[in-house]
Amino acid sequence: MHHIEVWIGTLSPIWVYLLVGAVIGIESMGVPLPGEIALVTASLLSVTTSVNPWLVASAAAAGAIAGDSAGYLIGRRGGPALLERFGRRFPKHFGPEHLAKAERAFQRWGVWAVFFGRFIALLRILAGPLAGALKVPYGKFLLANATGGIVWSFGTVFAIYTLGQVAEKWLKDFSWVALALAVVAGLATTFYLRRRAAAEAKALRAEAEKEPAATP
Repeated sequence: MHHIEVWIGTLSPIWVYLLVGAVIGIESMGVPLPGEIALVTASLLSVTTSVNPWLVASAAAAGAIAGDSAGYLIGRRGGPALLERFGRRFPKHFGPEHLAKAERAFQRWGVWAVFFGRFIALLRILAGPLAGALKVPYGKFLLANATGGIVWSFGTVFAIYTLGQVAEKWLKDFSWVALALAVVAGLATTFYLRRRAAAEAKALRAEAEKEPAATP
């Protein structure tokens, strides 16, 4: 994905905003695109270039809300059969295990799976179409969709923007300290994410093994 980051860095600010909104919007419709990478890259550009973080966040929020709404309409019209066809065409993103996991999230959180889904890669793609296919009332969907899109977009942009400003200052004054902290933070984050992914996979396997036994 490094070439994507380099390419975005060559664009003028207006094209950065449009690209961020478009990529996130299309991803939210159910098409597997690197929306989070586009948002993070644009956020980092706002630290050192004329790219405005407020406009990056606004474009991301607009794309998320519009894309999820479009995905909802697609899912509502196509129903579960549409998701199954997507699963056969994109097994890495819409396979049976992905759909089952997303459906369990809706069973656990209800419509707020749309809100929480904005922060989870799998649900970020599936939340809109799945909510439509499950006939979730659009008013409730829109509330969770808009809230999640705004919190995710502005939270991500300004967290990265703030950290980027601090890191830039440290790199100027205490480059070796910043480098050491960055390495430690990167290793700690990687270790945490691996542990979290392993624990989640173990829980899903355990749940899958229980389901056949519970069926009469």
